[in-house]
Amino acid sequence: MTAELPQAFDLADKVIVITGGAGLLGESHARLLAQAGAHPVLADIDGDRAIELALELTENAYGRALGLRVDITDEESVRRMVKLTVENFGRLDGLVNNAALDPKFDAASAGQHGHGFEDFPLDAWRQALDVNLTGMFLCAREVAPVMLEQNHGVIVNIASTYGLVGPDQRLYQRPGQPPAYKPVTYSVAKAAVLGLTRYLATYYAGRGIRVNTLTPGGVLAGHDEDFVERYSAKTVLGRMADRQEISNALLFLLSDASSYMTGANLVVDGGWTAW
Repeated sequence: MTAELPQAFDLADKVIVITGGAGLLGESHARLLAQAGAHPVLADIDGDRAIELALELTENAYGRALGLRVDITDEESVRRMVKLTVENFGRLDGLVNNAALDPKFDAASAGQHGHGFEDFPLDAWRQALDVNLTGMFLCAREVAPVMLEQNHGVIVNIASTYGLVGPDQRLYQRPGQPPAYKPVTYSVAKAAVLGLTRYLATYYAGRGIRVNTLTPGGVLAGHDEDFVERYSAKTVLGRMADRQEISNALLFLLSDASSYMTGANLVVDGGWTAW
């Protein structure tokens, strides 16, 4: 029987692991899911920040949260994440594969975008794919046995519009500065996420596990005004996203409101890919 509308979005007592949980979108996701009644597990390479944020959420009476230092490229670290989650909560209802390497275009990241495709370093290629794709594989592989035993679970893989269309490299060029590029690894890994989602959705058909992709467009995060203006001009809605607009879509995918969705890709990009 279909749940009533308020119940459909209710995540009361659901335990949701969020990789990259201490990052910009990870924090937004954790806050909203906690408000919806979930117990978020913030798994991040920055363990101190993940623990700090989990304590804050718990103290604000949003429900119990857990912060963990996790390296998603390391099998033992991922296994420990799952073990500690089950030990603390007795269950694991959802996984948000959110962690990714995505260097920002700011002073702190100077030099990371100077490589075009022709001279892109092999080490950088391997590192980015290890985090952005292999990490998703490991996390999904390790949570699956718990979800199978429960006969229910939801996995949401976070992709990007750059997994659907190529980056417009003109956005990243600035007058008087050396050429800069959105790296090839980001597009390749995010495109592969869509294939991983479809594979897992069909592999677990009839076994209680739903798997979907969430594809966000550009999210406001301290970008300079020139970039925001040029990016916004390429969207149908004429602006970049607020981070909670992406978290709202995630809530839908994790809840029973999306109970008839698996193997799908929910695009929240302000119309970027509609032109």
